[in-house]
Amino acid sequence: MITVKDTQRATVQVCFDGSVRKAFHGPKAKERFGNELHVLLHLEKAGCDFVPRVIAADPEKLLLVTTNCGSRVDRLDGERCAELFAELEQYGVRHDDPEMRNVTYRQQDGRFCLIDFEFATVLGSSKPARERAENLEKVPAITPLALSWSGCSECGSVRSNNEDAFVGLVIDAAEVRHLGKIGSSSSDHDLLFAVSDGMGGASAGEFASRITVEKITRMFPPLIRQRARGTPIGFVAAFEALFAEIHKALQYLGDSYEECQGMGSTLSLCWFSGGTMHFAHIGDTRIYHISKDGQITQLTNDDTHVGWLRRTGQISEREAREHPAKNRLQKALGAGNQFVNPQVGEVSYLPGDHFLICSDGVTDAFTDERIAEILKESPKKGTPAQHLVTEAVNYSGKDNATAMIVAVG
Repeated sequence: MITVKDTQRATVQVCFDGSVRKAFHGPKAKERFGNELHVLLHLEKAGCDFVPRVIAADPEKLLLVTTNCGSRVDRLDGERCAELFAELEQYGVRHDDPEMRNVTYRQQDGRFCLIDFEFATVLGSSKPARERAENLEKVPAITPLALSWSGCSECGSVRSNNEDAFVGLVIDAAEVRHLGKIGSSSSDHDLLFAVSDGMGGASAGEFASRITVEKITRMFPPLIRQRARGTPIGFVAAFEALFAEIHKALQYLGDSYEECQGMGSTLSLCWFSGGTMHFAHIGDTRIYHISKDGQITQLTNDDTHVGWLRRTGQISEREAREHPAKNRLQKALGAGNQFVNPQVGEVSYLPGDHFLICSDGVTDAFTDERIAEILKESPKKGTPAQHLVTEAVNYSGKDNATAMIVAVG
């Protein structure tokens, strides 16, 4: 899923299945949502073929899902633009924002189309309120996908302390709350999961990972208050601010206390919101997407030279796993690094998908293919995360091993 518009009035995302999700917010969001839905259904009934078709709607979240009418047009003759909006009126609708920004080009059939009907009028409609209510009853509802999760972290058979940490949070309109190690949710609340691997002398690494996950909880309430006021969350900016704040805190402690010198941490974070998983990452903890058919894809890039060699095809996965410098980080939070530029991205998810966030105690033990195989197995005991971590410790055990697994119902 790609966010193509994020303003005070609406957030528009193009999904990989070809649909478009438009979330309304800001001033008079409910009225604008209702009007666009009403206009599009009228145009569909009138047989207009150069506007989006409604797929589903959620009046509670003010979310509208439609077909895609192509990409926006950068240049168009003014006369041709006027002709398009005049053609629309033949179907009984006047677009009240007849500008080029509301024109798209559909490459499949070479057709110019019109979008964004929150400001439009159905001509000759004497009972618009009743018509809108009747139309809404005809539109399929958007059913939130259920998510279930499990988390587990173990020291391993060599180390005496655990420098890994993980956290799960539920984010609603009012607050941020901690989740248990095991759970499920069929509501439309946002869910956030993260894994951090600390580093540093003595107990500094353990301290660093705890600070990292605690900062996540403290940083998000302002964003929730922002969204409650009708302002959309800018995920990229939110992630960058979060990582910068954690980095600053770890650097300060490392500079202030001798026992904390060089302390730092990795962080891989997933935020599930409205059918999209937004993620941010730094270090060599990893986020994987495992599709319904078992295909495993590493979404994050290891911030190591060895990781770069593998991504550029200079070495194989086997060679990367055996390389003596595979765990030598080039980027992390704290640890004396001057700049923090997290990798940020987003993917849509479907029923049957799984997401894995894990530390290098898991990925050093198994290949990607073997991880996918283990996740297909029924756990011998406990949860999927516990099963994966136990297998990693039994196979290797040289490092702390941590996993959080999120399954889409």
